[in-house]
Amino acid sequence: MKKNRYLLYLLLCGLMLYIGMPELSFQAGGKEALFAGAWLFLALLVFAGNLAAFLYTPKKYARTGKARFESKPKRKSRVFTG
Repeated sequence: MKKNRYLLYLLLCGLMLYIGMPELSFQAGGKEALFAGAWLFLALLVFAGNLAAFLYTPKKYARTGKARFESKPKRKSRVFTG
């Protein structure tokens, strides 16, 4: 379930980069180039974070009901020191 969410975020971030990159002007000087660089940096951070979350999400292992009942219940042991 979570992997689907991260995949959706990756696709949306890719769409954002695809639409936004032609509008950014790195050749202009001053604040416009600074804004373009900052926007691109933050967009790549978002992309990298979602990619890492997508790739390294731990897998859930399904527990079967049969295995749960076959295991012996743990017994509590008391240790008296003194």
